[in-house]
Amino acid sequence: MKTFPVVTTDPGVTRQVLADHPDLMVVAFNFSAQGCEGKLHHHPHVQSTFVKSGRFEFTVSDIKTEVGPGDSFVIPTNAVHGCVCIEPGTLIDCFTPRRDDFL
Repeated sequence: MKTFPVVTTDPGVTRQVLADHPDLMVVAFNFSAQGCEGKLHHHPHVQSTFVKSGRFEFTVSDIKTEVGPGDSFVIPTNAVHGCVCIEPGTLIDCFTPRRDDFL
């Protein structure tokens, strides 16, 4: 099993690929403090997000939703999305196909 590096993506936010295959990728995003952001962005991949810990305000296609441990949702292809950390925690994201830009 391959171990991937931890990469800083934004202040207080790190990313680590947990598993990958050309059709699917699993990634952990760790948010270390309240106010850290996953900036608004979009991509052609379908994304599912599982909240492992912490609390987050997610914006998906201009709709804001607060999520916490155990919540999960799907972000459609090319939907503009991002989040703000309310309580430090970890998000587990799956992408299909994989995000080659994360390798």
